Amino acid sequence: MIKSMTGYGKASFSKEQRDYQIEIKSVNHRYLDISVKLPKILSYVEEPIKKEISSKVKRGKIDVFVTFDNNSAEGRQIEINEELAQIYIDELKKLAEKENILSNIEVTEITKYPDVLNIKNTQDDEKITTEVVETVREAISSLMKMKQVEGRKIAEDLLKRINKIKEKIEEISSLSTGLIDEYVVKLEGRIKELLKEQEIDKARLAQEVVIYADKCSVEEEVTRLKSHIAQFEEMLKSDEAVGKKLDFIIQEMNRETNTIGSKANNLEITNRVIDLKTEIENIREQVQNIE
Repeated sequence: MIKSMTGYGKASFSKEQRDYQIEIKSVNHRYLDISVKLPKILSYVEEPIKKEISSKVKRGKIDVFVTFDNNSAEGRQIEINEELAQIYIDELKKLAEKENILSNIEVTEITKYPDVLNIKNTQDDEKITTEVVETVREAISSLMKMKQVEGRKIAEDLLKRINKIKEKIEEISSLSTGLIDEYVVKLEGRIKELLKEQEIDKARLAQEVVIYADKCSVEEEVTRLKSHIAQFEEMLKSDEAVGKKLDFIIQEMNRETNTIGSKANNLEITNRVIDLKTEIENIREQVQNIE
């Protein structure tokens, strides 16, 4: 079944005091455009995230939001800048001697000075990448479920509109066939009025009817419209990204309808062509939501 381009997915994952939360939002877009917002410390996982998403989603504007809290002691190393600490100590002693004050310097106090005590992050990038990708997969799964639900709703609406189009096409086909019979009657009557008692040239009459029939016949257009509709209905069952193909079919349906309208020499056919174009436009707008 077709999928909508609109959806939302969210997933959380925790392991060894490493907490991840990922949100994925998808809206309509002509192509696939993925934007990832994540902490600077995780900048190296942007490409794996995009790769994972692009393997599942083919069209849409995708925004990914990654939250990461690492409270694990693993991968953390405390470093003391002894040279800088010694400079602080020496300067403090000098100040104490100059001002004649006690120079009871506590180690804990020294570590509070800027850049003396640092926590170096030596996290396992490969392990974190794996955990992020696992969380992304779960968020994508949630996203796809919503896209599929929306896709089913769109498909139901499209099928209703396609059925209306089918009805109008049958009506146009029937009216078009009747037009030729009406034309023959009118033409014979007109010729009799003009020729009075003279005999009607049946061959000439038949020739005029053929010319008229060729000009007003919409049989080819109706046949192509039915073929396009069959393709459209079949694509609605597909699990692939068919949004662009459906859009192309709608363009072709609109082109055939315009041709029927240009050939129409009957108000009733013209009115049904207007109905057709209205439904086709409604379908075209819905197709823009399909992946």
